[in-house]
Amino acid sequence: MRKAGQTLVGKTIATVFFVGLIISFAIWGIGDIFRTRPESTVAEVGKTPITVNQVRNAYTNQLQQLSRQFRTVISPEQARLFGLDQQVLNSLVTEAVMAEEAKRLGLSVSDELVARSIVDNPAFKGPDGQFNRALFDQALRNAGLSEPGFVQEQRSAMARAQLADALAGDVTVPAAAKEALHRFAAERRTAAYLVLNAGMAGDIPAPTDEQLKSFYEEHKAGYRAPEYRAVNAMALDAAAIAKPNDVSDADARQFYDQQKAKYGQPERRTIQQIPFTSMDDAQAASAKIKEGTDFAAVAAERGVSASGLDLGTFSKAEMLDPAVADAAFSLPEGGVSDPVQGRFGPVILRVTQIQPESVRPFEEVAAEIRGEIARERAQDQIERIHDEIEDLRAGAKPLADIAKEKGLTLVQVPAMDAQGLDKAGNPVNAPDRDALAKAAFASDIGVDNEPLRVASGYVWYDVTGIDPSREKTLDEVRDQVAAQWREDQVSQRLAEKATQLTERLDKGEAIETVAQDVGADAKTATDLARNAAKDDLSADAVNRIFATPVGKAGNAANGADSRVVYKVTAATVPPMITTTQEAQNVETQLRNGMSDDLINQYIAQARQDLGVTVNQRALQQATGSGEF
Repeated sequence: MRKAGQTLVGKTIATVFFVGLIISFAIWGIGDIFRTRPESTVAEVGKTPITVNQVRNAYTNQLQQLSRQFRTVISPEQARLFGLDQQVLNSLVTEAVMAEEAKRLGLSVSDELVARSIVDNPAFKGPDGQFNRALFDQALRNAGLSEPGFVQEQRSAMARAQLADALAGDVTVPAAAKEALHRFAAERRTAAYLVLNAGMAGDIPAPTDEQLKSFYEEHKAGYRAPEYRAVNAMALDAAAIAKPNDVSDADARQFYDQQKAKYGQPERRTIQQIPFTSMDDAQAASAKIKEGTDFAAVAAERGVSASGLDLGTFSKAEMLDPAVADAAFSLPEGGVSDPVQGRFGPVILRVTQIQPESVRPFEEVAAEIRGEIARERAQDQIERIHDEIEDLRAGAKPLADIAKEKGLTLVQVPAMDAQGLDKAGNPVNAPDRDALAKAAFASDIGVDNEPLRVASGYVWYDVTGIDPSREKTLDEVRDQVAAQWREDQVSQRLAEKATQLTERLDKGEAIETVAQDVGADAKTATDLARNAAKDDLSADAVNRIFATPVGKAGNAANGADSRVVYKVTAATVPPMITTTQEAQNVETQLRNGMSDDLINQYIAQARQDLGVTVNQRALQQATGSGEF
């Protein structure tokens, strides 16, 4: 096309084409192009709009919180997998519902209450504990809010809080509910039991081909090979573009001199200290020490014990008081200082031990330093190279060619499942493997994917092949099927034997007799608590004991290859004392749960009455997940 445009004929055709295009604009008009406006409302709750800016600000705040929580940059793809966009929207819809209801009920908040809430907010108070106007203005600027906007937001929040308090602020917890929760948490049980292990299942012959085939057909869904995807990936980060060889010896040496503490152990000193209430007392004590009185003897006269003398072992940077640090690190080992006016009063110091500075020589760490300097320099180039790569991608240049041109490594993953594992079940060697796997399985072959924004930079990727999920043949999984068939046989035999033993216990036989017949030990477990394993009983087995009436027997799986047969012998519940902290915690837990249920039911009905409409395109625009 470009070559055609360089000929006379080509230029003539192009001129005719553009003239026709201009005429069509004149006939049909171009107003719609200029009248197009970006979406401004994401949702409407009754008459209350939720704007794109509201959603964008709330979404950004939540995204930052997630990033701090996971200590990494959360990409838009990951945020969508978390359902962050819907969580943010639901939260804003709930606030709008409460605001509409507060307005309908005529709830209002006075200017005085709003002003008091702002003045009393600890975030806006200075070091003197008083409201600080400069802090308030700075907080508003950081949040991108005007003062009237913030005041209105506070007024709405306080009105919503009034409504919530009216709905569920004084819920009375029934005594029966408190008693039931107390019983559930505090009940303790005692049970006699025996454990059947795999060896008690008897001799199990090898399965026949028919048995294996039948077992395979019944459990075929468990032998599926997952979907695998072939992926090419290219990472752009400081390490990928750093050039340590370009760092000069002079730069490396300067960095070493400035950061020498990073490459070894600084000098540390063990220090003793005698504190004084006045400088005159310190001067008098110093004179005694210079005349020959032992340092410890002077300390004893001051009421300082031998153990109280030791201040500790520190590097100079670790000491809180600069004056004391300077004095201590100017003394020889065993030396005693003159009186020093420290931050907390006069002191006399003695250095009892010096651990010399130990620093790795420059030659030993030179390569490490060059790498660090190179990475720091490369960090500033990431965004520029990112833009260059995006230009090349826009020109349909293959990822392999871009990697070669930019000196980056193209990682070719022949097969990866949705968890980032290869066909042998091992983690694949790929940049930001977890994020890459999620993104690759949300894409397809031939799709021009946006790069992943990761903590260290960017990752571009292409899906180059898809190996669909399939059922593995019996020949592929024969050994696995045989092992699981045997486990199933053991489980069945133990379950049958456990059922027989349970019936004997329920008929009144002693557990010692039953245990002796099967070669097991009769045991007793006391003080069992729900959801807690104890002795050789699993948590699931303990929960089955709590599901069995006192005096009755039962059995339960107890791990992968054993079964427990038991008889519940006792159950106790301590009386609930309402004045204890535990009882108060139970009541608070119930009250909060009941309050939440009441408010949620109210909001659900109010949403239905008000009507909620959502503009999905505007939501995508607000959360950065659409093409605009």
